[in-house]
Amino acid sequence: MRISYHGHSVVQIHTNGKTIIIDPFITGNQLTDLKVDDVKPDAIILSHGHNDHVGDTVELAKKHNVLVVANHEISTFLSWQGVKTHGMHIGGAHQFEFGKVKLTQAFHGSSFTTENNEIIYCGMPAGILFMNEGKTVYHAGDTALFSDMKLIGERHPIDVAFLPIGDNFTMGPEDAAYAAKLLNAKTIVPMHFNTFPPIKQDPYQFIEMLEAKNGKVLAPGEVIEI
Repeated sequence: MRISYHGHSVVQIHTNGKTIIIDPFITGNQLTDLKVDDVKPDAIILSHGHNDHVGDTVELAKKHNVLVVANHEISTFLSWQGVKTHGMHIGGAHQFEFGKVKLTQAFHGSSFTTENNEIIYCGMPAGILFMNEGKTVYHAGDTALFSDMKLIGERHPIDVAFLPIGDNFTMGPEDAAYAAKLLNAKTIVPMHFNTFPPIKQDPYQFIEMLEAKNGKVLAPGEVIEI
């Protein structure tokens, strides 16, 4: 399994000839190396409904006729726009052709703001467990620290965990370092930082905070294999 990071919270998982993209915020993301025209996913997974996570989902899903996996509210909202969706909710898992997906809790908000400044309620935010090839990837989404991260790590031993460190809207580096301890993942990768001024952080300082010394900063486009 190959996993690549693309700035903000954009993660691609390449497994068994399939490419799954999580939170494809490309247009307007100054930190990404991706271009919408070059992205050809086989599936899209969304953690929550904020615009900087839904991103280019509708365009990509329609262009490539791919499935979008998200909570029920987001799935319903996107289906109204002609997108093929599969709705889930917190604690639920489903085996797809491309891998198994389970949604975990996340403590954050979830809404989509339209071009007319209308705010659409998008249900509960989620973290994402992706399982395939005997490996588990955890994308925490946008979240605060919560103690049940320990249970997530115990129930689903994690190979790679992507954790937000930006502070202000999510966990900051100190809380994310404690989250890493609870999750006990083999590798910790920081995300959701430096995209906007309020979430400016030094990811290398975060890596130094990790007791297990198991962190890795990925530059946009960089790949790790597990």
